[in-house]
Amino acid sequence: MIVQVKLFAAARQLLDQDTVQLELPDGATVGVLRQALKQQFPPLGFLADRSLVAVGLQYAGDEVRLCHDQEIALIPPVSGG
Repeated sequence: MIVQVKLFAAARQLLDQDTVQLELPDGATVGVLRQALKQQFPPLGFLADRSLVAVGLQYAGDEVRLCHDQEIALIPPVSGG
């Protein structure tokens, strides 16, 4: 299945784009998505593990299964003062 992932903050800046597409096996989980992001987009390596992933309107743990038509977002940690 092909999924589209919206990028925010540092992730968006690292890749200089708003979204990325990934091909994942049917029934893939958020954990599989994280691994695919690191493999296909090496600049996201450390952020992929530390970021929140939202599926639909809720944050999702690594065990959550994905579908091709879901809205997915990678939300890196925020820092600052």
